Amino acid sequence: MPFLVTEIRGDVALVGLNRPDKRNAISDAVIDELEAAVDRAERVAKAGVIHGIGPHFCAGLDLAEHVGKSPIEGMHGSRRWHRVFDRIHRGRMPWFSALHGAVVGGGFELASSTHVRVADETAFFALPEGQRGIFLGGGGSVKTARLIGTARVMDMMLTGRSVDAATAERWNIVQYVVPAGKALDKAVELAARAAGNAEFSNYAIINALPRIQDMASDDGLLMESFVSALTATSPEAEARLKAFLEKRAAKVAAPGGGE
Repeated sequence: MPFLVTEIRGDVALVGLNRPDKRNAISDAVIDELEAAVDRAERVAKAGVIHGIGPHFCAGLDLAEHVGKSPIEGMHGSRRWHRVFDRIHRGRMPWFSALHGAVVGGGFELASSTHVRVADETAFFALPEGQRGIFLGGGGSVKTARLIGTARVMDMMLTGRSVDAATAERWNIVQYVVPAGKALDKAVELAARAAGNAEFSNYAIINALPRIQDMASDDGLLMESFVSALTATSPEAEARLKAFLEKRAAKVAAPGGGE
């Protein structure tokens, strides 16, 4: 049985982690399948959603597989996670994650690699590496720390602290919290909305913004000017701007649909 299940809904690819008996723990085989799923999604869709099948999103690294590895094998395994997760984070299209149950360790790192995170009220988040005698290996020291800050990552790793969905929203781990069982529907809705954007704009948003954060402020502003000029002069941008000026495109609505 495959460890991932991929479904295409219109312009949205759904990738489901499918090891419910292991709380969707990530093994080497899961990483291989995830890379193939991302590759397929980029060829046939315009946005993607990663979710977990069963009671949990993902409980992290498959420790039973990891415990027998040598240091160099662990290093190569970590770098493979980095490559695959970076295909999501700085790839060709936006990715959303639908989170429920355990979002722990490597599962938290995988979620941190997506661009928009939706949690339902059952979701809880933890980085228990300190209690396991190991360290982050899937990019959490960079991506997760940039979401919530180094001090909070240290706290979670040192003390084993877990946080609920409401706290996760306050900490910027997730952007949406929905009732139990509704995370996937909301993530698909948002992904479909993003899939309707100009492809060049989506690519610039997910690739330029993270890099700009890595730059000095003056360098970032220069990069912003280049990207702004390139996107604004694309044929699709010209058509969309013209449609707005001719009142053929909707205006931005206030929350709740007011003027």
